[in-house]
Amino acid sequence: MRTAEVKRKTKETNVEVFVNLDGNARVSVETGIGFFDHMLTALGVHSGIDMQINVSGDLNVDAHHTVEDTGIVLGQAFAKALGDKSGIERYGSAFVPMDEALAFCSLDISNRPFIVFDADFTNPMIGSYDSCLSEEFFRAFAFNAGITLHIKQEYGKNDHHITEAIYKAVAHALKNAIKINGTQVLSTKGVL
Repeated sequence: MRTAEVKRKTKETNVEVFVNLDGNARVSVETGIGFFDHMLTALGVHSGIDMQINVSGDLNVDAHHTVEDTGIVLGQAFAKALGDKSGIERYGSAFVPMDEALAFCSLDISNRPFIVFDADFTNPMIGSYDSCLSEEFFRAFAFNAGITLHIKQEYGKNDHHITEAIYKAVAHALKNAIKINGTQVLSTKGVL
């Protein structure tokens, strides 16, 4: 089983994450930000990854530290669970529609972190979640998991739908990339 547990406590947040990459999409999330909980639940369910995420943060300031630190710890847990990345597909891509919105994600679990995030939101907030924090979350996740991550909003008008399509596109791309295809590291170098 490819599992990992990571805990991180700072003066701003206390984050505890457990992941099982070979799970059955059993997800439990509590961050104190309702819409973020909804998106993380979608990420776990649509990727098939078991996730237990418990976060307490300085929400009296705003949601930034909580969202970013969750991305950091989830990325660290993901990297730890993957180990040396032997035998995984490595690449994944997915288009996901959500009503009028369409999002695309393409990623490479390469140990070379990078992010391209191309999405436009018309409202600053979705519930108590700052629209701009999706990019912050995925940047923190990608850089701590060692993923080259490209996310693009193809089109859409409703920020809830756009954001949900993005999280689900990432989930489906991850689901493909973490599949076991053998025992070798998929690289001409022999290591990632």
